[in-house]
Amino acid sequence: MASAAASAPIANRAAITACLILSVVMQALDTTIANVALPYMQGSVSASADQINWVLTSYIVAAAIMTPPSGFLASRFGRKYVLMVAIAGFVIASMLCGMSQSLFQIVGARLLQGFFGAALVPLSQSILLDIYSAEERGSAMALFGVSVMVGPVLGPVIGGWLTENISWRWVFYINLPIGILALAGVWFFISETKANAQTKLDWIGFGSLSIAIAALQVFLDRGSQLDWFSSFEIILEATVCAAAFYVFLVHTFTMKTGSFVNPRLFLDRNFTLGMLYIFIVGLTYYASMSLMTPYLQTLMGYPVVTAGLVMGPRGLGTMFCMFLVGRLVGKVDVRLLLLTGLLLTAWAMYDMSGWTPAVSQWTVIVTGFVQGAGLGFLFVPLSVVTFATISPEQRGDATGLYNLSRNIGSSIGISVLSYLLVRNGQINHATISAHITATNPAFHNSTILHYLSPWTAGGRAALNQLVQQQASIISYIDDFKLMMVLTLAVAPLLLLLRTAQNAGGSDHAAVMD
Repeated sequence: MASAAASAPIANRAAITACLILSVVMQALDTTIANVALPYMQGSVSASADQINWVLTSYIVAAAIMTPPSGFLASRFGRKYVLMVAIAGFVIASMLCGMSQSLFQIVGARLLQGFFGAALVPLSQSILLDIYSAEERGSAMALFGVSVMVGPVLGPVIGGWLTENISWRWVFYINLPIGILALAGVWFFISETKANAQTKLDWIGFGSLSIAIAALQVFLDRGSQLDWFSSFEIILEATVCAAAFYVFLVHTFTMKTGSFVNPRLFLDRNFTLGMLYIFIVGLTYYASMSLMTPYLQTLMGYPVVTAGLVMGPRGLGTMFCMFLVGRLVGKVDVRLLLLTGLLLTAWAMYDMSGWTPAVSQWTVIVTGFVQGAGLGFLFVPLSVVTFATISPEQRGDATGLYNLSRNIGSSIGISVLSYLLVRNGQINHATISAHITATNPAFHNSTILHYLSPWTAGGRAALNQLVQQQASIISYIDDFKLMMVLTLAVAPLLLLLRTAQNAGGSDHAAVMD
């Protein structure tokens, strides 16, 4: 495949690149395009504020589970066949998302989206690496990286416009024309690789880890509604998670060869620290994105299009700094670049912890850009230093675990911070309400008494709404502070990272998905 593709006509390579980029853009858009439409989906499917986040976490968890075995599927059934099934399945799942009438239906459809979409990025990347020579791969991977980053840039903008002018359902229907073009391109231009029927997958390891991840996510998503361990369902989910993870660990450490996860990878200090850092990156970046949508639309009263526009520069900051850092890697100590990224991210969270609904659009844009820049400073050097000391034959397993850690961090972060937002909102509401009494001197002011009178039904309703808004603002501040603390807490661990002489030449593009 590699030699044949490398000698293919330029027009053919351009067509292959175009259809692969389309499939990657389609998948990248769906990681963020639904964010700005969440409040509209919430009303349509009658979901609570924490339930609607299942639309995000279900997709991330399904993608996390199915990303590691994508290489096995391509080897077992052929890369072209698996890629076509992935594109077709992703498009069908997108249509089901758009047609969903209940929370159960849309979460189920998003799970299917994640299962099929997981293979799109790694398989597209592997094909691009095959069809370009070693000298041309740098440019090809730069283009690939831009297509991956299109999601954070265009997702909120396109999602906001579609939701405002047509319907939130079109944030999913838009995948139909893109998917058809990508599928046709794969069918006509890409040659099939030879399938290997002897390829095997560690089904016990894969199955037990998948069950553990799924049970953990359901435990986190349902726990706040069912009062945690006072519910038999939550106890059952926690038990299943612990038992499955125990089976996974025992199986992994007792299996001599061919285990789903190679435990020897964690003996590498850089890799272990890289797994921790990418987990924190996933938690802070995607969780903050999920918090920003209701903040902008509910507390600040932004129309959905405006919310999408002010969130877009976050992705621009990431893209700009990824190109900048790509030139600095190998010339500047990667630990210094990582520290810069952590400090930029922490500063953005610190600034957001001082926000009120009166904050200007310019402040939202600048802070978002800085947070995106922080991710740009983290992404490439973290990829380089994590895999700098990993042998080439172990790199495939390592990249799968690396991306799994990022996805799990994202899903856990969204679930936990959404739960804290709701719980702290209730606590703050009760605390503030305790200081509001009919004898409060503030009610001596005739203007305040006119609008917020505790002796009239309308005044009590307005007063409760004001208290609820203040409680929500404080809850958001608490979440932003928590993410800032987590970001700063891992900074000292940079001293434990080892640098390698060939770090600058590492193929960090291999983990850009």
